[in-house]
Amino acid sequence: MLPRPSCPWPPPARPRCPGNRAAPPPTARAAPLRGSSLGRAPREGGPSWRRRRWRRGTQRRYGSYLVWKELGGFTEKAAVPLGLYAGQLALNWAWTPIFFGAHKMGWGLATLLLTTGTATATTASWYHINRTAAYLMVPYLAWLTMASVLNYRIWKDNRNKKSE
Repeated sequence: MLPRPSCPWPPPARPRCPGNRAAPPPTARAAPLRGSSLGRAPREGGPSWRRRRWRRGTQRRYGSYLVWKELGGFTEKAAVPLGLYAGQLALNWAWTPIFFGAHKMGWGLATLLLTTGTATATTASWYHINRTAAYLMVPYLAWLTMASVLNYRIWKDNRNKKSE
């Protein structure tokens, strides 16, 4: 059996305390490590969905860089395509506190549908400037479509709950 680490979370998933870069103290009874009963160390780097999410964000950022570079920086011609990109980013960031923080599933769905529409408009505007940048948005649009369907289903199943 492998020795237990001093913290119950693997290194990439350790929560950080505000103003402190150290992990919280270990709990009195740490949960057993995944895979420890098999005699091998747990996998490092976190779950694979985290790596895919990081790649998806990188694709969008690189696409915005291609558009920015093609239009010569923040010029008048870049106002609409990069403004749409900034708008969909703001809507994307707003969804999490609305859906998970406030538990407003209907408002979360509305935010997600606005995000999908803005991301689609961003992709269409980028297509005429740089096709590669537009194609880099396609996985994100697929993700938004799946997330919208899931959000709708959660909202529909919980419509009669008091939180909405």
